[in-house]
Amino acid sequence: MRRLSSPTIITTAIAIILIALQMLALLPDVSTPLVGTELSARDMLMRLRPAPQRSGQVVIVGIDDTSFNWTGYRWPWPRTYLAKIVDRLNQAGAKVVGLDVFLFEPDSDAQGDIALAGAFSNANASVGVANIYRKDVVSGNILLHSETEQKPLEPYQKSLTRIGITPTILDADAILRSIQVHDQVGSNTYAHWAFEIASLYMGVASPSQFSDTSVMFNGRRIPLLQGRMLVNYSGPAGVYPTYSASSVAEGDIPAETFKGKIVLIGATSPTLQDLWPTPYSSNNRTPGVEVVANAVDTILTGQYLYLVPPWVNLLQTLLMAVIAALILRLREPVRVIIGMAVVFLLWFLGAFLLFAFQGLVIALVAPGLMLFLGVILPTAGQAVSQELEKRRLRSLFGRFLSSEIIDQMVASSDLSALNKRAEITILFSDIRGFTTLSEKLTPEQVVAMLNPYLEAMTKIVYQHSGTVDKFEGDAVMAFFGEPIPYPDHALRAARTALEMHLAIDGLSRDWYARGILPPEIKFQIGIGLNTGEAFVGLLGSEQRINYTTIGDNVNLSARLQDLTKVYKWPILISDATYQQIKDEFDTEFVDSVIVKGKTEPVKVYKLLGRKGALENERVRALVL
Repeated sequence: MRRLSSPTIITTAIAIILIALQMLALLPDVSTPLVGTELSARDMLMRLRPAPQRSGQVVIVGIDDTSFNWTGYRWPWPRTYLAKIVDRLNQAGAKVVGLDVFLFEPDSDAQGDIALAGAFSNANASVGVANIYRKDVVSGNILLHSETEQKPLEPYQKSLTRIGITPTILDADAILRSIQVHDQVGSNTYAHWAFEIASLYMGVASPSQFSDTSVMFNGRRIPLLQGRMLVNYSGPAGVYPTYSASSVAEGDIPAETFKGKIVLIGATSPTLQDLWPTPYSSNNRTPGVEVVANAVDTILTGQYLYLVPPWVNLLQTLLMAVIAALILRLREPVRVIIGMAVVFLLWFLGAFLLFAFQGLVIALVAPGLMLFLGVILPTAGQAVSQELEKRRLRSLFGRFLSSEIIDQMVASSDLSALNKRAEITILFSDIRGFTTLSEKLTPEQVVAMLNPYLEAMTKIVYQHSGTVDKFEGDAVMAFFGEPIPYPDHALRAARTALEMHLAIDGLSRDWYARGILPPEIKFQIGIGLNTGEAFVGLLGSEQRINYTTIGDNVNLSARLQDLTKVYKWPILISDATYQQIKDEFDTEFVDSVIVKGKTEPVKVYKLLGRKGALENERVRALVL
């Protein structure tokens, strides 16, 4: 069974979490972090899109501060004054007059109710508002639900053409985005007064066939969300023509302004506290009467907002999970980010166009998060994993390679393919007579001599891009050509061997001067070089691992190092190494010998020095 990769696991986990949150949000009275952000995203689309075409048939008469200052009235106003305003509108030829004022209690002046009821009777069509008041009452251990209808007084019920409800229901983030289309008390069903106004203006029946998901109006089934219609706002507060109530009452506004129009009378003064946050602004609030104007225009123009079925949004999230997985296959971070950005922009553009021109509302946040997190988190995880792997490799190879070589290897090599067979040149070196030497020195002197020696030899190997395989007591093993495959690995090894040999003089003088090495002792090393194919890679256990090389050619270089004692020459090379360095170095054929582990003779050469080098830069024979 194929094992899932980490990016696949991360993407799948994100998809499961987001889909679970989307499904939880479908449950009644359940709020998730996605709900508020989805609502805010929808508001953003509404603000970005071109404003919808308004009917141009809705006008507002505002009960504003100017009118309070002009009349000197306090709220509630005398109904004789409201009657005067309605009479002016009737005279101007308003087609439908809607009054957003509760008429549940008698006026202090009985003539006021008579006058206002008469004004409604004279109107072409008029709509008033009712209220349904609910509360829970505990009687003993029993919870009772109380419902009360609050309707206009009897004279107004007879004179008004229609009566509708005007409840205000805010979303979870306290923004007014919708109107409750209907409510019911007993056998009485009330439609929102925006629908009653629109039906009178259009000359069609009131809405019917109410449900939580739709309502039938003007031969069309209108989509609802939990019994509410989304208001397709035309803009922020002030987009609808609004005239001061006092100016209308005094006849200062031309009659043509209201002729054949829907005129809504309602509070616009902040002191009456009928101001609401909308998708266009939570600070510059919109009067409730203007919210109704937006709702009426939504109905008149038929520019309804449609929420897609929940399964569509879930499918979007799944699709984004698949797309995120495909984008991750691009591997290179820059290409991954560009791919994600292109898909996101195309998807957002599609969502924007659907909303702006079709009124179709699709989920933005969950699919967008799926794409973003489904790409970014696995990419970041891979980056962290790769960085940890690089640090592990730096820690591991820091024992064998110079920092420059490690940087180059990490930047250019396939870190997953370290184990391989490759042609390399192997170097073995050993201190001649070290056992006898160590017997004549104290342990402290051995350490004081051996550590600087190994440090100096390691630096020389690093300078020629070699890999220090291991230290075995006084012996040094190194190889050239891996993990960075230099084609001139044999030359690099020969140069290293020569410099190691020449460096001994400087080290010896220091030890003599410091009294570490007795003057009668000659410090010398023997080096064997061989070129050929060998296995190079990581060998060991989880507790201890080494980057090393093994094979027959490795053994041959060790045998050549042993032969330096036989031929009393510090650097011996094989024929394979000779063939690759002969143009740069002077050599001398020594012998063809059968070494341990071989059945065929091996040609052995002395390394004498670089061609044309001075005498003090050439190899000198061992003194044994």
